[in-house]
This record gives sequence, structure tokens and C-alpha cells, in this order.
Amino acid sequence: MGLWLLDADTLARSRFVISPLTETVAALIDLEEAVASHPARRKWLAAHLPAYRERLARDPVAAAVVRAGFRYSWIADFLIPAPVGDGTPRIDEELHRVRTAPPATARADLTTTSGGGSLPDALRRDDLPERSAALLEWVWTRTVLPDWERRRRVLEADIVARTRQLSDGGWATALYGLRPRTRWLGEGRLRINAHDNPPRDISGAQLLLVPVTPRRGWVTWDEPHRYAVVYPCSGVLTGEEDRPASQALRALLGPGRARTLALLGTPMSTTQLVALTGLALGSVGRHLKVLLDAGLVRRRRAGRSVLYYRSEAGDLLVEAARHGRPGPPAAAAAE
Repeated sequence: MGLWLLDADTLARSRFVISPLTETVAALIDLEEAVASHPARRKWLAAHLPAYRERLARDPVAAAVVRAGFRYSWIADFLIPAPVGDGTPRIDEELHRVRTAPPATARADLTTTSGGGSLPDALRRDDLPERSAALLEWVWTRTVLPDWERRRRVLEADIVARTRQLSDGGWATALYGLRPRTRWLGEGRLRINAHDNPPRDISGAQLLLVPVTPRRGWVTWDEPHRYAVVYPCSGVLTGEEDRPASQALRALLGPGRARTLALLGTPMSTTQLVALTGLALGSVGRHLKVLLDAGLVRRRRAGRSVLYYRSEAGDLLVEAARHGRPGPPAAAAAE
């Protein structure tokens, strides 16, 4: 499965998409391995790991599905359906696809991930899809949903950055570094991993690129219609948005405008900025206009939202003020 072959139409129809279920699966893997996929997730893991272990102890069937279905090199296909639809899918719709998978398909997928041997008695049953969906719904409700708006902002930020790379450098640039060893090789060839398997021709299908906040990645498909590459997004939930703007930046721009610029290291909508700054919508709008006119901020549409983010000049100014160094010249800030 190391090489996918695709035609121009498939590449033209490719798009980035956010999937609540995919984020949930990545969270479940972190919980199961009990290792924070990056330092910022240690607090999250400590908060939710005891309840997760208690949940599996109460449901040995779900525990057996996790042990058999999530392996280092393969995940049972029925647990990770490729996203469908034009926008962000609803979690209930995605869980429905897991819940309604044919029982025979679920058993066959688990047999494959288990290495082809016979399944344990706990998995020789017809309610595997329902029990699996129930566990995923629990992980979503208890560990992902409370933080979903923040996670979604990070995912949207990654998509804004990737689409910017796409417009600047084409698909070769946008696909570079999605996952380790993922590369656009040219001539219709996308290397998705280092596995030495026969190439898979996905011409005519839709290619989806799905970011997740944990440092996880995998591929999945709904043959022959959709193929998805799940990749770790470039931003993480670090709490950076909770840091106040530096005193130097506040002195230069004023407290409201400095706070707005400091927050835009991650792309955000005006609604998000209002919630984080406590400023009125009109005040946020005025600050954004000044920052846009000065070349310190840019904007890009992402779905139904307009996201604002710092330009290179804005990044330089924030970093210079934070470390007490001279900021960019006025001409650079006006570009």
C-alpha cells in the first residue's frame, strides 16, 4: 500500500476535510497506548485515562475490539470509514456508518488486523459494530467534544496553511511532509508510506486529506469512491492562545490590538476572537481592519468562516516584541 496512482481528475477533486470521527479514533489510540502523542497532551491523557480504562473493564467485547482492531501497521477498516459529504460530517452520521457495518465485514476486518488467525471467542458475535460505535461515541463525548471547538480551530489553521502552500507551490509542496515518507513523486504517483506493497490505482476516486491533532496518521478508503490520508496537523493544543501579549507589543499597538495580533498565530474567526478577548464584535472588527491595512494580518475563507492569521511581518513583530529585539521595519510591516 506504499504507492497510490492517480489521474489529473482525482488530483483536481482532492480536498482537505475535518472529520470528528477521525479525531475521535486518533484520541482513542492515544488513550489505548497511554502515551501522550506530544507534550501538550499529557494533561489531557492524565485527565481521561482512568475513565477510559474503567470503560473497557466494564465492556470486555469493546476491549477485545480495541486490542484486535488497532495495530501498529493496520487498523480494522470498518472502524475508520473515509469521510463523506461536502463539509465537515456530523459525528452521528459517521458513527452510524460504523454501527451499521455488516457483522461479517467487522469480523473479517478484525481477522486481517489480527494476522489472519482465528478470532477469540469474544469477537465471534454479531454486535461488534454496535459495541465498537458505542465505545467511539463514549470517547467522543467524554474526551473530544469538551475541547472540540479548540481542536477544530487548530485543524482549520492547518488546512489554511496547507491550502496556502498549495496555491504557492502546487500539490508537491502541499503534500510534502503530511506524514513521514509521504511524498508526491510526480507522474501521477503519491507515496503514502514505506510499505513494499503493489501500487494501488485510485484514478477516478476522490482523495481526501484529513488532519488530526494527535501525532497519528493512517490511510483509509471506501472503494472505489473515496480514499483518505489522515495526517497529524502542524499545530498542537499548546495553550498558546492563553498567553497574554507582551508588554512591548501592548505599548506599541495598544492592549486590544496587541492581544488580537498575539492570538492570530492560529487562524481564527471574528467570533472566536470575541470569545477569547472579551472585546465587542465591533472593536475586534476595527482592530482587524487596522492590522490588515498594516500588512500584519491576512485572511482566508475556510468553509463558511473567514479566518484571520498573522502574516510573516506579523510573526516577526510578535517575536521581536516577545524577546525584546527590534521589530521589522515599517516598510516590511506595510507589505
